[in-house]
Amino acid sequence: MRNYCKILFFLGLQLLSVASHAEQVNVTSLSYPSASKTARMSFAVTASPKHRVFVLDNPSRLVIDIKNAGLAQGLNQPSPSHPLFAKVRAAAKNTTDLRIVVDLKKPVSPENFSLSTDNKDGRRLLVDLINKAPLASAKTVTKTPAKPVDKETLALVADKPVKVKKETASIKTSAAKKSAQVNTADVKERNIVVAIDAGHGGDDPGAQGPHGTEEKIVTFAIAKKLAALINAQPGMQAVMVRRGDYYIGLRKRMQIARAAKAKLFISIHADAFEDASVRGASVYTLSTRGASSEAAHWLANSENASEVGGVSLSDKDDVLASVLLDLSQTATQQASFEVAKSVLKNFQNISVLHKDSVQKAGFIVLKSPDIPSILVETAYISNPLEEQNLTSARYQAKMANAIFAGVRNYFRKSAPVESRIAAL
Repeated sequence: MRNYCKILFFLGLQLLSVASHAEQVNVTSLSYPSASKTARMSFAVTASPKHRVFVLDNPSRLVIDIKNAGLAQGLNQPSPSHPLFAKVRAAAKNTTDLRIVVDLKKPVSPENFSLSTDNKDGRRLLVDLINKAPLASAKTVTKTPAKPVDKETLALVADKPVKVKKETASIKTSAAKKSAQVNTADVKERNIVVAIDAGHGGDDPGAQGPHGTEEKIVTFAIAKKLAALINAQPGMQAVMVRRGDYYIGLRKRMQIARAAKAKLFISIHADAFEDASVRGASVYTLSTRGASSEAAHWLANSENASEVGGVSLSDKDDVLASVLLDLSQTATQQASFEVAKSVLKNFQNISVLHKDSVQKAGFIVLKSPDIPSILVETAYISNPLEEQNLTSARYQAKMANAIFAGVRNYFRKSAPVESRIAAL
């Protein structure tokens, strides 16, 4: 009897533990109370949340992770005139947690901002970026030399501002004055660089059509036309990953994009299938499984792990490096999806779609953790009609225009703050 009671007691404890663990925090709304020196985000929550908050550079972002949480509804976006917050997006970080990423209009350094949070009465989570100068206008730009995010900035923030040491003086200038004084060198530095990867090449012809058309030839032709369109767009610059008929290793293609400081990587291909009737275009981004395997690869490879997203990992411990990499991958995957969706939308006007939604796969060329990357299957070269289309200069131009229109539309909405397109 005593043993029976013990078993019941133990089962009761287990049930209480499961019930407690299963309780989820719902974020029900978001508001932006105004103050002269504080940029505040006020989250209404159903229970007291466990959370962490920190900032990242290049581009400037505020990241809020909330344990065992979900969204009751979409979050309100900040006003376009808000002096600091540009855009808010949220997504599930894993099966239980919520990650909220806030794009910032200006760099936030430990020198000019303090970060604090307060879980008020368990019903409202307040996140404050406290400026040492009043947040009077969105036109005021604070520039600080780029530097790694230190452990103090990335620390778990509880109920008080993070204390950091002053290192450099900030330089303030209005956006209008900055735009008027831009010289040619500055414009070149601030162009949005797009890396264009023509699939296959050299000894690797790729797929072949019924009449012998090689994938490497048509992908290179479309890539050149796309590069010309990008180079003709003010504020954008194309970098061809391969410039002729030769083969480049898949990871080397990623390295070329990184060396060029690309803000987007586009790999162009022409699909094939044993059933010659299959046709249509599709667009891919990296799968979750592909991202996980790449994170392990980066953290294990000392050469790769030296820097990600403009932040040095070489001086970080394993846990911190893993957190930084995870954050970078999450933002990159979201951006990749938005670009892919924009490109796919433009394909509807010129070609049938093999898949009418963005697809996910573990292609190596999509695995850069800090460069949004998409792979475009322009058509099925194994289909006789589509093989004929792919050899047509007119059709190649249509495909290039569709990709370009999708990319341009994406950057019009989400241009990096420091880019020339954002200034224009």
